[in-house]
Amino acid sequence: MKLRVGIVGLGSQWESRYLPALRALADRFEVRGICEQVAHRAARAAAELNATAVDGFRALAARDDIDALLYLADQWYGATPILAACEHGKSVYSAISLPFDPAEADTLRRRVEESGIAFVAELPRRHAPATVRLKELIATRLGTPRMLFCHRRVPHAATSPVQPPRDRATEARDLMELVDWCRYVVGTEPTSVVAVRHAEQPGGETDDYQMMSLDFSTTGRPGDGPLAQISCGYYMPRQWVEAVGFRPPPALQVVCENGIAFIDLPASLVSFDTAGRHQEELESERPVGEHMLLQFHRKVTSLVRHMSGLDDTLRALEIVQAAAVSQAEGRRVAV
Repeated sequence: MKLRVGIVGLGSQWESRYLPALRALADRFEVRGICEQVAHRAARAAAELNATAVDGFRALAARDDIDALLYLADQWYGATPILAACEHGKSVYSAISLPFDPAEADTLRRRVEESGIAFVAELPRRHAPATVRLKELIATRLGTPRMLFCHRRVPHAATSPVQPPRDRATEARDLMELVDWCRYVVGTEPTSVVAVRHAEQPGGETDDYQMMSLDFSTTGRPGDGPLAQISCGYYMPRQWVEAVGFRPPPALQVVCENGIAFIDLPASLVSFDTAGRHQEELESERPVGEHMLLQFHRKVTSLVRHMSGLDDTLRALEIVQAAAVSQAEGRRVAV
């Protein structure tokens, strides 16, 4: 079955991830319309795919020749295109920052549940070949994770028409993705968080560094169970090309019962155990973008209703919100 889709938002990964994936999956997806806050980008992308540039997301969601929306990048209208899709019974693939406000997040969850649509939230780190292989090694050779060190260095860029300006919501999405990744690797839920931030400017809303420690202990005593240290830095200007690429830390380091693993996304994994060093450059049948869209196609065309990733994403956002309380009040917060 070929899904007729409308695209909302193109963003910075359109050329590198989504356009190649849609072309490779042309037997499963047919793009009928594109809505983008920068009109000339929508017109150019529509011409490439023999689709129509549509002025508004509501008009796109209401079209009879569209089965689903691919919401691929943050736009000024936030999560309202998802609510429009719910109104018209259109399935949604979401790669955007979901509402950081708890009340708005609850409203979104309720509307998606009530609409009965298939909803897939994009969580690319879970589907990366290195993560898939890491989970196999944890189950077979490395054993239970004990400590995780997860770091992301985000080059700071000036505002552009393609990339929305950085704010608390986009910083929350960066941290949410890392929190979800660590939850997925550990396989259990954290019970408390301690966090700190460093403001970009004194009294400013945006940060140039954030760090949190997630404790996965179940005994009531922090430190008895797995621990994940997560940090996200925005202190490198993008134009400092050599500095940005200088000795970046591994995206994820996992200390397990029987060994240790280092991951660089999407496909590099090095592990050490009593037998020595094991280095793997992993191949995948499909790039991550294709893999995630293919999963979306299967969920939409299945007779069983799916809401993949929504609860995981909102749970990770709840943890990020608890980290913000910890930053503000200087204390450990239960989650």
